[in-house]
Amino acid sequence: MDFNFDEIINRKGTASIKWDAAPSQDVLPMWVADMDFKTAPPIIEALQQRVSHGIFGYTQTPLEFYNAIIGWWEKQHHFILEKENLIATTGVIPALSASINALAKKGDSVIMQPPVYNHFYITLRNSGVGIVENNLIYNNGNYAIDFDDLERKASDASVKLLIISNPHNPVGRVWNREELQKLGDICQKHGIVVISDEIHSDLVYEGFKHIPFASLGHAYSAQSVTLSSPSKTFNLAGVQVGYLFTENMEFRNKIQKQLASQEMELLSPFAIEALIAAYDGGQQWLDALKLYLYDNYLYLKTFVEKHMPQLNVTPLQATYLVWLDCSAVSKPVSALASQLLQDHKLWVNPGTMYGDEGQNFLRINIACPRPLLEEGLGKLLLAFNKML
Repeated sequence: MDFNFDEIINRKGTASIKWDAAPSQDVLPMWVADMDFKTAPPIIEALQQRVSHGIFGYTQTPLEFYNAIIGWWEKQHHFILEKENLIATTGVIPALSASINALAKKGDSVIMQPPVYNHFYITLRNSGVGIVENNLIYNNGNYAIDFDDLERKASDASVKLLIISNPHNPVGRVWNREELQKLGDICQKHGIVVISDEIHSDLVYEGFKHIPFASLGHAYSAQSVTLSSPSKTFNLAGVQVGYLFTENMEFRNKIQKQLASQEMELLSPFAIEALIAAYDGGQQWLDALKLYLYDNYLYLKTFVEKHMPQLNVTPLQATYLVWLDCSAVSKPVSALASQLLQDHKLWVNPGTMYGDEGQNFLRINIACPRPLLEEGLGKLLLAFNKML
């Protein structure tokens, strides 16, 4: 089946955060992480069929929902999940919030690895816990975990949790088995629970392999909680569906109780239908999507190398979020992003959104039809020609 990812779909006027939150109608948004593609046909068909029923009452989560998740992880990541380890949620961030509040208390601290997804900061601050930063090492355009620093930070008795972005948003790294085991060993040594955000795990490109943290072995899975969702993979953020899993029944019960206390247990009928359709029928669409996304990345990389060689494109191993090194520009990236938006009508994220370690970077969302990517790069070039 052919999928037309070049089709430009007008999202204005749909209450889209990506498009309708722009300060003017002529802004091209390449910021927040959702895609400008229609989702997979089986998902659209399943939702249309559900709508045709006409009744949308309270909905229990059926066995088919859990079976779809189990089947997907076995096919995609060769990892066997047990239904009793799964909890359905309305998304990864609600799952993260519930996990933090269930497994840590005020006065405790949580390790993060900046530059990292900005909502980790927001959720931790809302939970009232301390934030400990284990900054990633940036060397010759590549990122690595600073294990020496992690060992030092983990030895603090107040640290109870570590959140890892696996694969990493925004730097696009796919952590390998050795890295994850080393991180897990340090956390086990100090009694730290690992929360692994694996929402981008299906968007790993050829030559790389996603390693579920829980697949490392019982000692790791029993001391961890994994969060995921089809929302990034199939462009379903607005449907609000996700899940978590843990082999540790004490953790599971505490998190389930936390979700119940926040009245966050029930999914919408559309969330249920979308996940089942995605995981049972979306593989062909996803395969085509990944090829298109990686071609977009190569197009951007070639364009930057040819027209803006002073900038550096961080290697993209996963996600559709390009991390662009703008160290050659003297202007702070917050001012740079603001100027791109105001003067050139291009909306991208300043790296400082993801911690101080992102101070020389822009994050660019390339999950869009090629003509929009070309337009965005043209705006970027016009701006940098005035700065470099």
